[in-house]
Amino acid sequence: MDPLAGLLDGPRARGAFVLRSELDPPWALRVQDRAPLTVLAVVRGAAWLLPDAGPRERLAAGDIAVVRGPGAYGVADDPATPVQAVIHPGQRCTTPAGVEVPLGWQGPRTWGGAREGSTRLVTGTYQEEGAVSRRLLAALPPVLVARAGPGRDGPGGVAPVVAWLAREAAREDPGQEAVLDRLLDLLLVAVLRGWFDRPGARPPGWYAAAADPVVGPALRLLQSAPERAWTVTSLAAAVGTSRTALARRFTALVGEPPMAYLTAWRLDLAADLLREPGTTVAAVARRVGYGSPFALSAAFKRERGVSPAEHRAAAG
Repeated sequence: MDPLAGLLDGPRARGAFVLRSELDPPWALRVQDRAPLTVLAVVRGAAWLLPDAGPRERLAAGDIAVVRGPGAYGVADDPATPVQAVIHPGQRCTTPAGVEVPLGWQGPRTWGGAREGSTRLVTGTYQEEGAVSRRLLAALPPVLVARAGPGRDGPGGVAPVVAWLAREAAREDPGQEAVLDRLLDLLLVAVLRGWFDRPGARPPGWYAAAADPVVGPALRLLQSAPERAWTVTSLAAAVGTSRTALARRFTALVGEPPMAYLTAWRLDLAADLLREPGTTVAAVARRVGYGSPFALSAAFKRERGVSPAEHRAAAG
């Protein structure tokens, strides 16, 4: 498992909110749903992205924006257009005066004042922050814009995914929610990979380290088998280097020692797994490499300030 896939594997979309918007000017939305991450693709026409914090961005057809929450932002045909609808937590939509506005009245997951608007947007919102995603979110700017262009390093390479997501958003077939979740994940991973690999990029240490012949395999082992009783010595032996060389190289590239990375990874996985209905602390402890639920609870409380039970209750 590579680092980017590993970070997205735990908090992958589950019941993500996907909406296709068909819009004719003048139109303006304010989004204050406090979602941790949103992907906005312009399929046709153009739009202005207006974050509360950060510069305005004009998005043309083919452009894709990734917005890191929980801050609010606007989307409009023009920055001067007055807000017509406000999106609240739980994807509740109202007018600025608070009058409820139904979403999807044009059809399943389709909203707007036109059947075929001059601007078509597709929005995918990750509605809950899985703990594993915190490391990923910390590596992103508040707003990331991938401009349309050919090749893997631009969103032109993912245009078929955007078109597929737009089509599927308007359908209501068996398993549709799972299809939309996986398409949104595919789009997000492709955009982030292109962003981190672009010329002049400064990707986070854990991403750049994936290509290292020593640290890359070590990262993959820790992420794919956190339940193993790893030590720096056993990890070094598994990747064919010395304990000292691995510790020094891992810390230099990733920014923290191997065992510190493993502890944080285990607890992030545990935090995400604890959200799953019916999962016990004992079962989670076994899956993430703790010998007992008491050991996991102690580590969780020490690092996060709350017990696993308190974390689960807060997430519920």
